[in-house]
Amino acid sequence: MRTIALKVDVDTFRGTREGVPRLVELFKKHNASATFLFSLGPDHTGWAFKRIFHRGFLKKVKRTSVLSHYGFKTLMYGVLLPGPNIGRRLAEEMRAVKQAGFEVGIHTYDHVYWQDNVRKKNQEWTAAQLEFAQKAFIEIFSVPAATHGAAGWQMNDYAFNWLERFSYNSDTRGTSPFFPVLRNVKSNQQTIMKSMQLPTTLPTIDEMLGEDNVNESNFAEHLLSLTEPETQWGHVYTSHAELEGQKLLPVFERFLLGAKKQGYKFISLKEYFSSLDKTKVNICPIIYNEIPGRSGIVCCQGCDTRP
Repeated sequence: MRTIALKVDVDTFRGTREGVPRLVELFKKHNASATFLFSLGPDHTGWAFKRIFHRGFLKKVKRTSVLSHYGFKTLMYGVLLPGPNIGRRLAEEMRAVKQAGFEVGIHTYDHVYWQDNVRKKNQEWTAAQLEFAQKAFIEIFSVPAATHGAAGWQMNDYAFNWLERFSYNSDTRGTSPFFPVLRNVKSNQQTIMKSMQLPTTLPTIDEMLGEDNVNESNFAEHLLSLTEPETQWGHVYTSHAELEGQKLLPVFERFLLGAKKQGYKFISLKEYFSSLDKTKVNICPIIYNEIPGRSGIVCCQGCDTRP
């Protein structure tokens, strides 16, 4: 069985309120399973404009029509408007996802705050952010989260160590499942982590649009050309409630239909993890690297394990 694990990163208040319900209905329509990873604290999307000096940021903003996808109000949160607390105001919308049968987990507490700062922060800051997210998750779902997917694929060693309490996470980019090799925070020795990484293996829609003549009309075909070859481990695809869940929903549905014709079944991260032979999963270092179509560097699998 060919599989694509679907992961939905939910970054904003608007994405939670509007994009998530649309994706739930789309997945139910196509009998697709998925994992929804929520931002659980304040929406400070407007803070992202501090990235104006990052190489490639302005190009991406222009190329992906950020205003049309996120909306003016969302882009003002944390700048001219106070950032609404997503978990407190939209708890019912989040619970409805779990009640519909989908896996739910942690994306972050404060998306932009984590994405722009975690690489340079210490153990105390990192643990506090993760604990804020876990506390908010418990308040909404009455049980602790069992998985995490980092905002912007940004991590540090302290975060990887904190997340050892989960069996699997999806914080990285790569080609296959792997066990990370990291510096142990306490002993300063190289340690193989017990928590498996299920990295995003396919490019995201915002990375592809506007690059190499890819547009909304041919995005599905371009992505399907990447899923056509057989792979040992299948794929993990990261969608966003703000993109695939809103304006780009029809574009995304064309990809789902095409992948089904290729013989794929859409599954959650939990189902994907459960299907793996853990004895055959690779052990790989963590590196930080550039991804085509994305500004800055992200957390990546440090060895190429494609067949």
